[in-house]
Amino acid sequence: MTEFWLISAPGEKTCQQTWDQMMVATTRNNNLSTNHKFNIPDLKVGTLDVLVGLSDDLAKLDSFIEGVVKKVSQYMADVLEDSRDKVQENLLANGVDLVTYITRFQWDMAKYPIKQSLKNISDIISKQVSQIDNDLKARASGITIFSTADHDSGLFSVTLFRKAIDDFRHKARENKYTVRDFQYNEQEMNADKEEMTRLSTDKKKQFGPLVRWLKVNFSEAFIAWIHIKALRVFVESVLRYGLPVNFQAMLLQPNKKNMKKLREVLNDLYKHLDSSAAAVIDSAMDIPGLNLSQQEYYPYVYYKIDCNLLDFK
Repeated sequence: MTEFWLISAPGEKTCQQTWDQMMVATTRNNNLSTNHKFNIPDLKVGTLDVLVGLSDDLAKLDSFIEGVVKKVSQYMADVLEDSRDKVQENLLANGVDLVTYITRFQWDMAKYPIKQSLKNISDIISKQVSQIDNDLKARASGITIFSTADHDSGLFSVTLFRKAIDDFRHKARENKYTVRDFQYNEQEMNADKEEMTRLSTDKKKQFGPLVRWLKVNFSEAFIAWIHIKALRVFVESVLRYGLPVNFQAMLLQPNKKNMKKLREVLNDLYKHLDSSAAAVIDSAMDIPGLNLSQQEYYPYVYYKIDCNLLDFK
């Protein structure tokens, strides 16, 4: 299960007490989730107006960066021809696998100095990932990636008896296939072979540098994404729980079979924080087939991190 729930709750007498209560609720008599503390440094709070505006900006930036992370990872899969093992071993963050990076998250002080304002840190990350996105578009336009088929279409040659041609055309059209006649021309065939050889040579030359670029920039984009998640938790926690800053950020990796139960336990544990939100969740849980999305409001701060970046067929 590579879905994580990044949550926060206000400190009780101490933040450790908040952590202990959550651990007891989710692990004492059951196995609802594997939990980790999520370390967020002492960031500059700023004014309430700035925090409110930044909350909306960070939500948009979160979505944008997630899209870039997925584009880079998908391009890696295309280059490595969808070999699951090869792709996964190249999709690393700071030299480690994604789960390890998230569960051992440490704020990168060098890239994102905490003496900067929250808005400045957000702008630094936005510019960094926008550059990756632009570079990816430029590289994608200049790289040749071919086989005779992809996920959406394919090119096939078919040899038929003459009397079967009309029936084949009819059946193909019914199934939304486009049929074209093939006229053999030895000169054109030789030219095509030479072109394929040239393209194959070009691809081999580009392969190594391209994979290295994708590895480096996937890591950079993914790290930026998790820092944005951290910023969102910090901003939302201050807006909800107030000052002085006193909350515990926690990373939960749900047990897939017990996700609904985990949500119920968390709701019971934190419903005192916002009774209106808890009431909405209680009523929703009684409606079969209704799934609460990531955008739903909970009495605690919550953001989902999904490391399932690719769908292999």
